[in-house]
Amino acid sequence: MGLIRFCHERGVGVQEVNRPDRQRRRRLGKSDTVDAESAARAVLAGDGTAIPKTANGTSEALRALKVARRSAMKQRTQVELQIRDLIVTAPDDLRQVLQSLKTSARVGKCARFHSEPALCPRSATKTALRCLARRHQHISEEIDTLDVQMLELCKRANRALLGARCVGPQAAAALLIAAGDNPDRLHSEASFAALTGTSPVQASSGRLSRHRLNRGGNRQANEAIYHIVKVRTSHDPATKAYLERRTTEGKTKPEAFRSLKRYVAREVFNLITNPPVVPHGADLRALRKTLKITGSHVARVFAVDPNKVSRIERELDFDNDFSKRYQQWLTDQKDTLPVAA
Repeated sequence: MGLIRFCHERGVGVQEVNRPDRQRRRRLGKSDTVDAESAARAVLAGDGTAIPKTANGTSEALRALKVARRSAMKQRTQVELQIRDLIVTAPDDLRQVLQSLKTSARVGKCARFHSEPALCPRSATKTALRCLARRHQHISEEIDTLDVQMLELCKRANRALLGARCVGPQAAAALLIAAGDNPDRLHSEASFAALTGTSPVQASSGRLSRHRLNRGGNRQANEAIYHIVKVRTSHDPATKAYLERRTTEGKTKPEAFRSLKRYVAREVFNLITNPPVVPHGADLRALRKTLKITGSHVARVFAVDPNKVSRIERELDFDNDFSKRYQQWLTDQKDTLPVAA
């Protein structure tokens, strides 16, 4: 990556080459000379080459924060399991108090334990639980800080992607990282599908025509698309209807999911490469206040919870369709106001 940045800064074109063919490597062996010749031949033939990421913008910043967040999530899970295991083997009075509590309440109670000398198993267990609980709280604060920073970067990079159906900040971040700071290097939505591991892989034989799971591509982006599809199957009527129709036709649920992932990959590619203009929540709020319209009135007009209107305006939630309809409605209200003489 450092070499790529160095070359880009000096206007030198860079191409990435896939690793040498394994059969060729077994036959000719491995050396720097053999690898250099293989890379040169691949570039001349235009085979197995790609334009690398520039890694000099928002997507690279998201990738760095994502690394820190992923490790913090693993550490917090480990601490939760350690607290649970200590409670299982704790003295009876401690176990009876803590065992029935949920994780958040358990952590809060353990963090409030008084510090005392570890002179017996009970006091030592309380001290250990107090240390682990406070560590859990510290990691949670760190994760919240990273989430806020990643959300701001996602808003700066692509608001339209955040506002797509069932796309949360973490899924948007994973997809933006996969596309990179120069998504124009992806020539088509099919190439983006291959990058995210959602392109179909033929597994037909005889009269049976089917596709199997694609195990290649960026697995973090693939996981993000899978979660988008999973949430849509619970909340989006069109996705529910599609899933029901495909299963009625004889497809299995995993096969229907793979088709849905391919559709989501196409939608995400269009949002990344050609993002539509999406109204800013702050602009909607300012226009509403100028027209002296309350948020409760907007909620009644659109038949939604007032909290949704507030969160859209404060940009804590994103919804492209709702924001556009909301902006159009406010514009219509503005046009119907009487003109002052």
